[in-house]
Parts: sequence; structure tokens; C-alpha cells
Amino acid sequence: MFSYRHAFHAGNHADVLKHLVLTQLIDYMVQKEGAVMFVDTHAGGGIYALDSTQATRNAEYKTGITRIWDKKEKELPAAVGRYLEVIRSFNSDGQLRAYPGSPFIAEKLLRPQDRLRLFELHHNESKILTENLRKLEAQSTSSGRGKRVMVERDDGFAALKALLPPPSRRGLVLIDPPYEDKNDYRRVKDVLEDAIARFPTGTYAVWYPILRRMESRQLPERLKRLPGKDWLHVTLSISEPSPDGFGLTGSGMFVVNPPWTLETQLRELMPSLTTMLTAGPGASFVVESGAPVTGVGARRGRSLPSQE
Repeated sequence: MFSYRHAFHAGNHADVLKHLVLTQLIDYMVQKEGAVMFVDTHAGGGIYALDSTQATRNAEYKTGITRIWDKKEKELPAAVGRYLEVIRSFNSDGQLRAYPGSPFIAEKLLRPQDRLRLFELHHNESKILTENLRKLEAQSTSSGRGKRVMVERDDGFAALKALLPPPSRRGLVLIDPPYEDKNDYRRVKDVLEDAIARFPTGTYAVWYPILRRMESRQLPERLKRLPGKDWLHVTLSISEPSPDGFGLTGSGMFVVNPPWTLETQLRELMPSLTTMLTAGPGASFVVESGAPVTGVGARRGRSLPSQE
């Protein structure tokens, strides 16, 4: 069992990218009346106090949410403003004290007819997630709000098979393991390939860290070769990697069966988001897409100077 705890990294630049994309995906899917099933394979604790011992140890949120927290709506691209609106809803006094993880963001945006299936194998994290959701339900004015949410202490990779396809035939799966085990890279590719075969019309979002490790560099290229599906790939690096290779300076989201609106939104917002989050020379972004017929089209963001 690995000791990864997301509380140490809550609200950092990687979370901003992941949750900004997640917000756009969910907002698009709930436009249609049919029920959506949301699956999070590695759900974490659900919500994180930014003044906790874990969060303040490296204060990674200062590389992410803090840099856009005080921005005015007119200063932000619409999609970034929408993401920030969601984060602010968990900080009703206007002070940045808590950062919601993917389960809480999904719970906030999904509707009563939608279902959430949340998996977390880490014993303590699973207990924390369950307790946090109980508190959320207790605070809700809507009776039975939490009954549509199921938390299981289980391997999300293995559990996903039994859920696909969902009864409604509408689903969004978030796959975001910690990648402390290099086998996670292989498992992501294998699980996604199997999931697409079981549920070809589902939308799948894979988060991954950009590291010097070979498996990290190879993962998006391997996902692009999965048969017969449209895909969208976005990355954000806030600086060049450190010489010793330690520290996370970039991450990516790979989306299979993306909404047709997502690429345009990302091409519009990534230049300004990269500028806001840049932490040094080499800050950059990539937005690229591919389809079985049209092939691959790519666009790389320019390197931006440090704003420190």
C-alpha cells in the first residue's frame, strides 16, 4: 500500500487543470435530461482544509487555486470563471479555506437523477471520504441528497468493469491514480481499453503527472493509439522541470469521447491560465485532438516568462 495522500497536494496547479476540465465535462453532460453515472476510480478524501498540517507542509495550493482566487470575473475566460464559482461555493465566507476534490465537485454539479460511484482503496482516505459526505448530506436542505452517492473501499481499476455500461447509457469516468507505482501507467491504458470495449459511448477523463519517468512520457502516446475513438489531450506546465527531477511542474488530461465544445474552450482559456499559474521559465501548454478519420491536429502554447 502506498502512502500517497492527496491532502498534501490539494488545490495545486494540477488540481486546477483537472477540475477545470471536469467542470466543463459535467456541465456539458447535464444539459440533457437523461441520468449520468459518474465514476471516480481514485476518489481521495473529497474535500481538504487548506490550513491542515498536510496542506501547509508544502503549500502547493499557492501554485494553483491561490493564484486565481482573487481574480474578478471579467478578468477570466468564462470556463475558468465557472470553475472558480464552484470552488467559491465551498468557501461561503469569501476566504479560501477549503478545496473540494473531484467527488465534491461532481456532487455539486450533478442532479438528483444522476449517480456517483466513488472508489478509494486507501483505508484512511476512504473513511475520511465517507465522513465528509455524511457531513455534506447533513448540511443539505434537500432530503436524501446523499443517497445517490456510493463510496466503496476498493480498487477502482478492478471495480470499474462491473459498472459498465451504466443503465442510462450515459457516463463519465475519471481515472486519476497517484502513479506512485509505475504499474499504474500500464493499468490506466489496460483499464481504459477494456472500458471503451464495454461502453464505447462513455466519456473518459484520465489525469496524469508530467514527469521525467519514461512511463509518464509514453502514456498519452499509448492512449492516442486506442482504437476508434475521438480524443482530446491538454497539458499545463508551470515551469521547466527541476534539474534533480523532483517536484511536479506539469500535468495532463486525456479525454476520450470529449464534448464537441471542449477543444474550443481549452484553446481559448489555456494561454491566460498558463500566464496566471506560471512559476518560472518554460511554462507552457498543449492542446491537441485526434479522431479516427481526421487524424491528429496539434497546437503548442508558447513558453511564458516568469511572473515572480
